[in-house]
Amino acid sequence: MTAKAQTLEQIFKTALTVLVVEIVVLMYGTNVTIMAAGANLATTLSVILSFGYLALYYRIYKKNIENEKQTDTTYKPEKITNVVKNILFVSIPITLSAIMSTLNKNIDSITVVRGLKTFLSESQAKLQYGILSGKVDTLITLPLSFNIAFATALVPTISAAIAKKETKTVQKRISFSLLVTMIIGLPCTFGMIIFAQPIINLIFPNATSGALLLQISSLTIIFSVLAQTVNGALQGLGKIMIPAISSFIGLIAKLILNIILIKIPWIGVNGAAIGSIINNILVFAISYYILTKAVKLDMKFSKFVLKPILATFIMSACSYWLYLMLLGLLPEKIVTIIAIIVAVILYAISVIVLKIFTREELQMIPYGTKLCKFLERLGIYAKEEI
Repeated sequence: MTAKAQTLEQIFKTALTVLVVEIVVLMYGTNVTIMAAGANLATTLSVILSFGYLALYYRIYKKNIENEKQTDTTYKPEKITNVVKNILFVSIPITLSAIMSTLNKNIDSITVVRGLKTFLSESQAKLQYGILSGKVDTLITLPLSFNIAFATALVPTISAAIAKKETKTVQKRISFSLLVTMIIGLPCTFGMIIFAQPIINLIFPNATSGALLLQISSLTIIFSVLAQTVNGALQGLGKIMIPAISSFIGLIAKLILNIILIKIPWIGVNGAAIGSIINNILVFAISYYILTKAVKLDMKFSKFVLKPILATFIMSACSYWLYLMLLGLLPEKIVTIIAIIVAVILYAISVIVLKIFTREELQMIPYGTKLCKFLERLGIYAKEEI
């Protein structure tokens, strides 16, 4: 349930940020200060809506929860002091990780304009920062909203498996979640790179600059979603300080790179994007190294890397070819939407045809059992092969 709430929060945040910023631009023009205020307002509203969802869920199912307590013979009420200690023990490291993520954006707000002012006017520097924070960051964080459910759901699943001493279940769950993360992250990364300008034209028709910055920043997606899943696994394993430590190291690296790179005229604001890429690579690499020391993962290179890359290449090549073929026949916005829809369909088909998932893994996906039977009827998989 918390995973659903966090997913909804990210979806609300993305949708409301785009909507509010567009309204601000229409009413006040490209005023960076007001645009930033609008983006912050959207974030606040998304948190309120997510909290409202949890409150409504609790209100609806409150009686069921109380009945479960009464019928569960193993349930024992704990002292409030123990509950508070347990919550603090888990929440403080997780909060530190969240603070690191917030500080990552604060680094950009402190260093970007100052660095750009060494060779640009203040108004031009603020405009570049507005593109980074108002458009690029909003688009880049969208894939994380789809992946966060897997990362969040890993924590209780792994903790429960560890309590039952089910080592194989832990290995399978983490390996499967990393595979799903790759399948989510790769197409989002390459899709943003290939369709950067069309996507900006579609979502921000009144401010269409920033395609190159979006393309560079898109490289953070795959590493950020992988780090998100790995850190969720580490938290489930009880190694709750590792994500905070790796995030801090990545944060220091980004700060140093921002200070150095942004002042270079031919790099400029792209230096902030490069800093974010290195930041996420470090966070993922450190956390993944610790994870592999704690759990033996079943990570075949062909399955986890080669096949997802091949599926992404098929999707990218075909959808971009379709985009170019339709561009002169239909309005660009319609062509972009068609190309994205076709890309999603082609990618899903490629993942199935390449048999990236086993039968057991398919059944872990929502409606996976029905999907298995459907694939059997199509003859894509033999019954014993899935």
